[in-house]
Amino acid sequence: MSVQNTPDTITLRRPDDWHVHFRDGAIMAAVVPWTARVFGRAIVMPNLPEPITTIAAAAAYRDRILAYVPDGVSFTPLMTAYLTDDMDPQEIVRGHAEGVFTAVKLYPAGATTNSSKGVTNIRNAWPVFEAMQRAGVPLLVHGEDVGPDVDVFDREAVFIGTTLVDILRDFPSLRIVFEHATTADAVQVVRDNPDRMAATITTHHLMLNRTDLFRGGLRPHHYCLPVAKREKHRLALREAATSGEAQFFLGTDTAPHPVRDKESDCGCAGVFNAPTAMGCYAEVFEDEGALDNLEAFASLNGPRFYGLPIADQVVMLRRTPDDAPHHVVPDGAESPEMDGIKVFRGGGETRWRVEGPTALDGGSSA
Repeated sequence: MSVQNTPDTITLRRPDDWHVHFRDGAIMAAVVPWTARVFGRAIVMPNLPEPITTIAAAAAYRDRILAYVPDGVSFTPLMTAYLTDDMDPQEIVRGHAEGVFTAVKLYPAGATTNSSKGVTNIRNAWPVFEAMQRAGVPLLVHGEDVGPDVDVFDREAVFIGTTLVDILRDFPSLRIVFEHATTADAVQVVRDNPDRMAATITTHHLMLNRTDLFRGGLRPHHYCLPVAKREKHRLALREAATSGEAQFFLGTDTAPHPVRDKESDCGCAGVFNAPTAMGCYAEVFEDEGALDNLEAFASLNGPRFYGLPIADQVVMLRRTPDDAPHHVVPDGAESPEMDGIKVFRGGGETRWRVEGPTALDGGSSA
């Protein structure tokens, strides 16, 4: 099925989100329904305070997520393993064979939220990469070099020119997703390796450049890692996302933090966009004159890379202000103003709203 557009509606296969942070506890309970109501599946990132490194931990986390999926809603969390210096390769292989691990996530130690237990020396991961290559397990990379002498705006390009080239050279059959790409450099390396690489692209990196972090004052709710880059990089991402090319697909990197943790002396990195993501993507594709390519980016390219079936449901995007709130407030919050989670472009700022999902034959289906 291809996208069927009218001037005020877009119909497409139910999308998937290939990069999600759910956290745990009360925050997870508050944010899971926003992803599950729109997206059929989601790649769940493993960077909890105690990272997900074993089959048992991943299965237990999956069960906790499913407990917060609203009744009547079909949603599948796809679990990932957190790569460490001493990861057991056979744990990855077994977890993948048992259908628990969909992929493995590489965080350079210190790169982002809860990444302190990530990889300190990429060569420590070589035995794991070899096992993953043989077993067909995808590697998802947070592509930043976080060395103390590397400028924060150059981290992605430096990672590509050092670490990634070594992985590509030494593991020619390892399939790699460059997560939350932020630069023209990332777009190019994915295009240079079309048979083995893909990239997810977020809403905020398509809509913000680094100047937006400081427009009218410091904007902590626009701060994420990797940080937004120069305008030329934002334009390169928009061209890639809307191109229809199979290597690029939707990954929101939705990352909830309470307001108090964003608006602080050492604010947390992350943009919470799950409630508005599809509306934001539709705006970008409309502005680029590429609405006919939205379904490929949101609903087709990701499943094909991961070898999963295309959804048998559809959603409709209607041209009307989105009804997402300004904030999502976890249960038990002492101060909604400070314990709430600010929604990216919430409060009716997007011009497209999601309806559905419904079954392909038009019947009701969640």
